[in-house]
Amino acid sequence: MIKVEKKEKYYITEVDANQYSIYCHHDLMGELLIPNHSHDKDQFLYTEGGVVYVKTEKKTYFLPARHFMWIPAGVKHSIHPNAEDVIMRNLYFPKEEMGMDFYKKEGIYPVNDLLLNLLLFTNRWNGNLEQDTRNYTIAKALKVLLPELSGNSLELSLPLAKDKRLLKITEYINAHLHEHLLFTDIAQQYGFSTRTLHRIFTKDLSMSFIQYFTICRMLRAIELLQKKNIPVSEVALSVGYNSLPSFSNTFYKLLGQRPSEYAKGKNILEK
Repeated sequence: MIKVEKKEKYYITEVDANQYSIYCHHDLMGELLIPNHSHDKDQFLYTEGGVVYVKTEKKTYFLPARHFMWIPAGVKHSIHPNAEDVIMRNLYFPKEEMGMDFYKKEGIYPVNDLLLNLLLFTNRWNGNLEQDTRNYTIAKALKVLLPELSGNSLELSLPLAKDKRLLKITEYINAHLHEHLLFTDIAQQYGFSTRTLHRIFTKDLSMSFIQYFTICRMLRAIELLQKKNIPVSEVALSVGYNSLPSFSNTFYKLLGQRPSEYAKGKNILEK
């Protein structure tokens, strides 16, 4: 087991103490919330053993196991794992003003075998990696490879509703993902015409009702698939899909892999 030390919060006191180092932290979460904060460095966040929500001022990102998120320097965010035994690998890189566009925006990406092997190699690292050292060079190589290996960012985020009228509707949707919800019924239930509610959705969330509903379903499916004892067919039913092929195809469009493949994925950092 990885020992969780009770000490000052490293992400506040240590990450930016040396502006030229690459800072590494790998451990169990040990808590269910890292409060809102930001860094002077860019952050690479990889997770295993559960699901992590990363909340920024505009969106809630959903970081599944065996994926990583890139968080540019200066972006305020809080981190909410779904369990205290979630394992996180954090690498914090000095910001480069002339860096590629990849490094300037938030994004969630799957990891391939090469990245997994690099992460496994860095499994024992913690603290500052100083310039001109072997470990610094390896970590810098990992960063340089990210744009080449990562492809397009996955749509694993949901915008935060600003319109108060939408808050209750989105809460209702998330509480009824297993049901066959119809847009016309939702509009009638909350006193809107379908035209008005469609306009509110697209203006406030920049997506339609069906897009929002589908992403919510798939995010819940990812959570359920983390529980290895739940069959894929049962997960599909739990998020409102009577057709397993339809569920599998929708999941694939979002994550780039079948739900059965995701459920069988191996964790490399577990102790």
